[in-house]
Amino acid sequence: MSDTPEQPGLQEPSLDEQIAAYQREFRDLDPQVEQIVSALGRLNRRMNVAYGRQLADLGISNAEWEVLKTLVLAGEPYRLGPGELAKRLGLTPAAMTHRIDRMAGEGLVTRDRDENNRVRVIVEVTDEGRTKWLEAMRMATTFEGDLLQDLSDQERGALGEVLIRLLRRVEHEQPDAGGRLTDLD
Repeated sequence: MSDTPEQPGLQEPSLDEQIAAYQREFRDLDPQVEQIVSALGRLNRRMNVAYGRQLADLGISNAEWEVLKTLVLAGEPYRLGPGELAKRLGLTPAAMTHRIDRMAGEGLVTRDRDENNRVRVIVEVTDEGRTKWLEAMRMATTFEGDLLQDLSDQERGALGEVLIRLLRRVEHEQPDAGGRLTDLD
């Protein structure tokens, strides 16, 4: 039985089919490891598609979401300089400027001179930007709750612990892998 639901036009093989093909071509493959990493990859891809659709319904892009999220994570009053934003997002200053220009035009952020240092520019979330961020969080929370609904609290805790251990290993082995290697714009 296939582990991927039947969908019209679905071209992707089931995980079982993919692993069987990999084993046929690469005999040293550990099927258990491949099942885990392939399932994580597919889950990540499908979650990103779902989040992207939610953001599109709100009229914002993933790139804009990342800026809003970074500003909110900075804490009240939800503002940072463009250079700090670029650094936190792993973007070039030019890409950050382009993104801020677009978002300011859409009313999601403001860009004003720092009153204490007129040379410095400050980017701040607007009420509209904060409203969109909150609605995206509400939508994501519902989606994530639905995603994990079949897991008990104990299973959720165990899964969270295992995933954090894997994440820590990757972060230790590849400390530079947290930032973006290319711009999303």
